[in-house]
Amino acid sequence: MAPTSPTLIGSVRRALVLLELVAEHHELTAKRLARMAGLPLATTYHLLRTLVHDGHLRNERGAFRLGPAAPRLVGQGRRHGARLPEWLRLLATDLDAPVSYAVMEDGEVELVLSVDGPDRPAVQEWAEYRTTAHAHALGQCLLAQLDAGARRAYLARRPVSRLTPRTVPDEEALMRRLAGIRRGAPVVEREEYVLGTVCGAVPIAVGGVRSAVGFSLPVAEEDRLEETALRLRERLERALTAHAFTVLT
Repeated sequence: MAPTSPTLIGSVRRALVLLELVAEHHELTAKRLARMAGLPLATTYHLLRTLVHDGHLRNERGAFRLGPAAPRLVGQGRRHGARLPEWLRLLATDLDAPVSYAVMEDGEVELVLSVDGPDRPAVQEWAEYRTTAHAHALGQCLLAQLDAGARRAYLARRPVSRLTPRTVPDEEALMRRLAGIRRGAPVVEREEYVLGTVCGAVPIAVGGVRSAVGFSLPVAEEDRLEETALRLRERLERALTAHAFTVLT
């Protein structure tokens, strides 16, 4: 389902650069932040909106300062919730399965972080992750959050291909499957990305970011796939209600 070592996408790094600059200078405008970080102004505004929405920054008449959630990044205020890596490790233990977190960024499916299960590693990325979203549960979960036009545009760039005999056979079959996924419902796939492995994923809606958390199981444990997907959904709903982790993108 994902590489075994944690992987940060570029936008997470850029967001952290903005946070570090504000922490160092106490107060900065968006234009100055863009210049100091070497980022396009539009990208800077997008990241700042997310950081403000999630409480890491606050906007005071166009000047950005650290927000109330910023102390969590350095381990303070831990009673309010865990950071994403720690929370994923706890989730992997709870589900007894490797777990991964991914986002749809700039029209691409990007893996943010992957955590091994207690006694089993995550599935190796044998086919490039972003080009095979049609074949794994996380990718299908993210594509299901797009409208039909955006799905077609994505598949025009990243066409459906058969990775295993069980992979969805063509674009029309995939479009029908995605159209049938209820909003917020778990998504499961059985040996579509790699033989011997089944996967599930659940969407997350935070701050307008399209993201999802998924898990993988050996096919010998396929009988607990649906139950584990529902348990993941329950854990996510509980975590989001309690603000147990924050999405950065």
